[in-house]
Amino acid sequence: MTLLTSGRINRRGFMATTAGAALIAGLPLRAKAAPSRGGHLRAGIGHGQTTDTLDPGTYSNSFTTTIAFSVHGHLTEVAADGSLVPEVAESWEASHDASVWTFKLRPGVTFHSGKSVTATDVANSINFHRSEGSTSAAGPLVAPITDITTEGDDKVIFTLDGGNADFPFFLSDYHLVICKSEGDGIDWKSGDGCGSYVLKEFKPGVSLSLERNPNHWRSDVAWFDSAEVIAIVDQNARTTALVSGDVQVADRLDLKTVGLLARRPDIQINSVAGTQHYTFAMDTRADPYSNPHVRLALKYGIDRQELVDKILFGYGSIGNDHPIGPGQRYFNTELAQKAFNPDKAKFHLKEAGLDKLEVKLSAADAAFAGAVDAAVLYQNSANKAGISLTPVREPNDGYWSDVWMKKPFCAVYWSGRPVEDQMFATAYQCGAAWNDSFWCNDRFEELMLKARSELDEDKRRAMYFEMQAICSDDGGVVVPMFANYVFGNSNKVAHPETLAANWDVDGMRFIERWWMA
Repeated sequence: MTLLTSGRINRRGFMATTAGAALIAGLPLRAKAAPSRGGHLRAGIGHGQTTDTLDPGTYSNSFTTTIAFSVHGHLTEVAADGSLVPEVAESWEASHDASVWTFKLRPGVTFHSGKSVTATDVANSINFHRSEGSTSAAGPLVAPITDITTEGDDKVIFTLDGGNADFPFFLSDYHLVICKSEGDGIDWKSGDGCGSYVLKEFKPGVSLSLERNPNHWRSDVAWFDSAEVIAIVDQNARTTALVSGDVQVADRLDLKTVGLLARRPDIQINSVAGTQHYTFAMDTRADPYSNPHVRLALKYGIDRQELVDKILFGYGSIGNDHPIGPGQRYFNTELAQKAFNPDKAKFHLKEAGLDKLEVKLSAADAAFAGAVDAAVLYQNSANKAGISLTPVREPNDGYWSDVWMKKPFCAVYWSGRPVEDQMFATAYQCGAAWNDSFWCNDRFEELMLKARSELDEDKRRAMYFEMQAICSDDGGVVVPMFANYVFGNSNKVAHPETLAANWDVDGMRFIERWWMA
């Protein structure tokens, strides 16, 4: 066995754009007092729906992600600087070809009910997403696992169908929480986790209440005595709650007015660049989106810079129809950037045998702030390319269950993933539960398997470069922009200067990482 790490896997390279957590230009940095325990935190989160459950395989938004990262534990954790650090696992080793991974569990970790966390609990928790008939969104991440065995109570051995140098990163995914065993399965319904907070009440799509876990193994997290997370999907209501003091933290702020909000002495605005991107997904199984020339026409019919200017107000950058951000390790620096080009769009319509195209684009603020406005801008630019695009405003509640992956063309947001393979496996692999364009490409599938097990950096980079090019030219997703995470907090709470960029609001770990000022 080759010891790869007992601490951090450094990924500062792929998170280069997040250095220093990029606070809004011109804002003064407040001096950070040392963390201290106490107080009650109230946060307003712009997600949550009545169909949310405690089933970790169904976690799909920031509201449920707070449960994953506060109530539950994971084997590994993405730290604020983008590196991978041990969580419930204290160390891990890999075979010479990275196809067998052995994780040693940290001693003394217990569930909130008092039961010790064992290797069997970990194995059953991962197998939950691998079981026959599972519809877990983490299915593609655990699909390469061919066997999970245990040694005693503190060792878990994963055997993969091939080498995967990034496998420990996969185990930090928010779906892959560690739950208590129940027979050959797990008990997810009780919410009995091993995280830094205990779940006291869960109202789907409304709120959740947490109390500090007094028996948590870490002493450097969970500073609040208690916390409440409220689902406030309406952006104006969420901002008003922050201004009035009803909540101390609010995510997904209105970028049109965030500059005015930043002038308030009692509110701090944070802007963090990372892997978050906004997309328009087409169902490639259905006409007209099954035609790759139609997909290219739609990609050339959008004015990306206009969306960055008018929807993100500069808090982001243009995308190139693939999900890999410019700060990531294998970002394709050689791929030509698509730009608004009505003539090219018309050319591809003709190649598809069409003189014009009529489509409907579903959007709601639940998809991302400004999604409906973005659809209107898309309508205006597409019209110049002979494309009649009609925006359809959908209800916020139920958007992810009734619209996303149900309607043939819809707005979507993605937080991105720390490593390329994880993002591709989650949303672009043929047959993946969250492949929201239902796209399949044989060459892409071949490269994904090869890149996953390739340990030569140059060869691996070339494969990921080609995969991004395939997504950009053939894929069923328009990726017009990468969006900074822009969120606010009152001066009654404090946080570290470096904020994570792998999810919104400090990697959605703000409840355990922040404290009362």
